[in-house]
Amino acid sequence: MCKVYFSMFFFNFLVLFIFSMYMYMLDFSLVFEYVILNLNSSSIFMTILLDWMSLVFMSFVMFISCMVIFYSEEYMMGDLNLNRFILLVVMFVVSMMLMIISPNLISILLGWDGLGLVSYCLVIYYQNVKSYNAGMLTALSNRVGDVALLMSIAWMMNYGSWNFYFYIDMMKSDFEMSLISLLVILAALTKSAQIPFSSWLPAAMAAPTPVSSLVHSSTLVTAGVYLLIRFNFALSPWMCYLLLFVSSMTMFMSGLGANFEFDLKKIIALSTLSQLGLMMSILCLGQYELAFFHLLTHALFKALLFMCSGSIIHNFNSIQDIRFFGGLINLMPLTLTFFMICNFSLCGLPFFSGFYSKDLIVEFMSMSYLNIYIYIIYYLSVGLTVSYSFRLAYYLIFGDFNYLSMNSLSENKSYMMKGMEGLILMVIFMGSILSWLFFSKPIYICLPLIFKLMTLIMIFAGIIIGSIFFEISFSYTVPSSGLMKIKDFISFMWNMPYISTSFITKLPLSGGMLYCKIMDQGWFEYYGNFGIGKLIKYIISIFQGFSLNHLKVNFMMILIWLFFLIIYL
Repeated sequence: MCKVYFSMFFFNFLVLFIFSMYMYMLDFSLVFEYVILNLNSSSIFMTILLDWMSLVFMSFVMFISCMVIFYSEEYMMGDLNLNRFILLVVMFVVSMMLMIISPNLISILLGWDGLGLVSYCLVIYYQNVKSYNAGMLTALSNRVGDVALLMSIAWMMNYGSWNFYFYIDMMKSDFEMSLISLLVILAALTKSAQIPFSSWLPAAMAAPTPVSSLVHSSTLVTAGVYLLIRFNFALSPWMCYLLLFVSSMTMFMSGLGANFEFDLKKIIALSTLSQLGLMMSILCLGQYELAFFHLLTHALFKALLFMCSGSIIHNFNSIQDIRFFGGLINLMPLTLTFFMICNFSLCGLPFFSGFYSKDLIVEFMSMSYLNIYIYIIYYLSVGLTVSYSFRLAYYLIFGDFNYLSMNSLSENKSYMMKGMEGLILMVIFMGSILSWLFFSKPIYICLPLIFKLMTLIMIFAGIIIGSIFFEISFSYTVPSSGLMKIKDFISFMWNMPYISTSFITKLPLSGGMLYCKIMDQGWFEYYGNFGIGKLIKYIISIFQGFSLNHLKVNFMMILIWLFFLIIYL
């Protein structure tokens, strides 16, 4: 089954990519409509939009999916339900496809809810307490966005059509469209895990690694960014400023938290959160094409980054703590080479694929009319990205090997390696190829020399910070209790997992316990089941007395009957 879906997805990738380039060169779009239902003045259409943006995104999703499915054949080899796993992944991809090609909020909701439902099934795939908790947190966080999307569908009935693609630019000054845009922003914040909905993204690492590779690269978390790219014409300036603040804080918070994390998959998940904040923030500055460009390049290297981490975890018998690793360049040279190429691309090192999008975003931000807060937090986030990437490289490559002395680490020409090899060329070259295709006319950026070199300065500063201070910051023996509290605050994502779980559930749970004690096991129990039970027992005892003395009762009834006859006759 894996090979069938691999070949099918790979063929679709080639066809879609060729068509997307053809449509981009001709500036050509196709819209297909099928009427499902007419309701008064509103019609429910199944609408399909095929333009260069939807086609190129679908081609990338197809390519990453085919490599992940090929990779899963070996990674999930011991699983008895491998076919079920592959079908869930295929359903996940189909839901994403439905969302990408829809310029209609009804059909977007189908794909949107499909992503939420299948992601829950995939997060709880291993069926233990940790995955159940993570799945519930993921599902409930995403339900907030689903409700916001349903409310925006209701408000869009004012326009007589849910095909927002046709009138979104003309109606952007309306009050209704402003309200719809706010609800769409809320939906995008939940799906792309921005503050205050960030805690579900690291928790979703309970899913199998191939799922994490797919989720964090091109499907679930990118759905919110893609929806905002489609809605970017309706965003008013104050909405953009609000979203810019939220996304910049998310970018900074996740970069800071990743420097204090020891779980390999959670570090990469927090880096995804940081890049999502970067995409959201440049989208708010009016450059939706740059956000889309970074979305595509990030999808490639993040998918390969998770596949490399999955290969390491697979060889280490499901150990994810980076302190057990070290010196792996001697034992798994090809995997670690791929890993470091993706890390360099993530940091924006020239001239990897991530550099072309990330450097352009940072330079455009430097040229914009913004305050010092945005400028500082952008460059701090760049430095923190390099810091945790270099820290990760130290633990995996340069550090001491801390695993069992009798181990079976191997790197043979397996399905996992072939799946990773299929992505590595795209990771290296696709950034430059896409920049040549999308920006045929060069973007003119005029900056002073120090501003131009600021990105490289922050990269080298991040390397120095990551190499010098991580032993002090990340040791268990922190001398001061105040420093320990700060360390805990930063490493727990500014206490957001607590806020999302125990903070929200504490009041309802304590109220439920109080209600149970006072009402269910108190007055309700006394006057409810106990009182009714006593009454029924009393009535039954009366009837039982009648049944035990039936001759006396019959004789008494005859006497009463005769008495009535005498009186009334």
